[in-house]
Amino acid sequence: MRHGVRLGVDVGTARIGLARCDSRGMLATPVETVQRDRRGAAVDVTRIAAVCRELEAIEIIVGLPLALSGSHTASTADATGFAESLQRVVPVPVRLVDERLSTVTAQSALRSSGKKAKAHRPVIDQVAAVIILQHALDTERASGKPPGSAVNPNEGS
Repeated sequence: MRHGVRLGVDVGTARIGLARCDSRGMLATPVETVQRDRRGAAVDVTRIAAVCRELEAIEIIVGLPLALSGSHTASTADATGFAESLQRVVPVPVRLVDERLSTVTAQSALRSSGKKAKAHRPVIDQVAAVIILQHALDTERASGKPPGSAVNPNEGS
């Protein structure tokens, strides 16, 4: 298992959840929710890059939303494009990791904790990012290899 903080990212249409792990790569915890910038100013990418620097992250893990069948969807293309934009501005690798059912799992966990649905909104994206990052950490620990696939920032260009 590689040592160093990783940053987990759950890309949504309105918000982006961020999570981090400890330097030993054992446990993912929530960080913050960033508003999605759809105006093209890249305020969201800039903020995530700043968090990456602040945490001295060695890698960013972006959730890749796939259909249950494994096929690509419009959300898959959106997350891939976002990851490519992020890779252009951060000096660390960005990896895409399958995130099927992470938001559903996050909603279920919050519901079972007794939180009301309206109270979920501010933290649901962070919890989904925790689930994505923890899955990536567990996968790396089991396989000995970095999880998912590396992002090529020039793919979409």
